[in-house]
Amino acid sequence: MPAEPVRCKFANVGSFRLKAAEADQWSFTGIASTPTLDRQNDTVDPLGAKFALPLPLLLQHDPAQPVGHILSATVDKSGIRVAGKITEPTADMPAGLAGRLREAWSSIKTGLVRGLSIGFIPTDFAFNDRHGLNIKAWDWLELSLVTVPAQPEAGISSFKSITPPSVRTGGYPLRAQSTFKLRS
Repeated sequence: MPAEPVRCKFANVGSFRLKAAEADQWSFTGIASTPTLDRQNDTVDPLGAKFALPLPLLLQHDPAQPVGHILSATVDKSGIRVAGKITEPTADMPAGLAGRLREAWSSIKTGLVRGLSIGFIPTDFAFNDRHGLNIKAWDWLELSLVTVPAQPEAGISSFKSITPPSVRTGGYPLRAQSTFKLRS
């Protein structure tokens, strides 16, 4: 028996672009890092990253708060593009874990947390004239959802959800999947 169509009414969702809807997929895409100078006066060469997928996805670089995994990472000289997934809560999870996962997903959907930040150990670097580091090679340990990333260009660019933020149900039928673009 086919599921009833999801209905959604909205006029303008700003920079979010609705493609279709089915159910939240708890997945997102974004930029993990770029080679431009960050807020700590460091540069990180994307081509110097050494890592193995899947990478842990944490909240605010807290190793006690894992929320999912980075499933793909595309590295080139302009940066590292990633696709990640927050683990969906299940009925058998402890309440604290399920709440943390829901909070992480809701924080993305509402735009409260839009930044991404790499957790890494530099293995080859030199000091620069701005009292920071030019990091040439590094071991990538984790990626975190953060409120304010050190690298201003790093962040979530889209997510897959049933409804965009601040949208009320009722009105127009939607198709099978929703993708909301946060950046162009």
